[in-house]
Amino acid sequence: MHEYMSRVRVWGLSCPGFPEEVSRARRWTRDILRGSPLAEDAELIVSELSANAILHTASGQPSGTFHLALAVSPQVIALSVTDEGGTGTAPKVEHQDKEAEHGRGLGMVSAIAHRVVVHDSHGGHTVTAELFTEAGPTGGHPC
Repeated sequence: MHEYMSRVRVWGLSCPGFPEEVSRARRWTRDILRGSPLAEDAELIVSELSANAILHTASGQPSGTFHLALAVSPQVIALSVTDEGGTGTAPKVEHQDKEAEHGRGLGMVSAIAHRVVVHDSHGGHTVTAELFTEAGPTGGHPC
């Protein structure tokens, strides 16, 4: 393989922070991953992460935006949503009791994804969920 060639493909999408943009993010993800056995899981993850950005950060303000990145390689599909921050705490996976009405979204994402990572990102946060293919990132099988 040539040193400037890669089998990784990366797409990006910026969305205004309106609730109807969550369906746009799902559709975008579904279109890119058409035919992949991981497409439905990826669509659900993008939906949850996009909704969280709109509901819980400055991305949902009138002039707010959120940004999606989708990277696909033979080993992994990585889905990232970057919000505009504006909260005192970073997103975190919480395991709520059965009666809780909020706080289950990232727990659901972590149950579907093989790995979830949260990074501070220029005043906001980037949540990345990775779905490993059959081969996994190191040639093994996903847990």
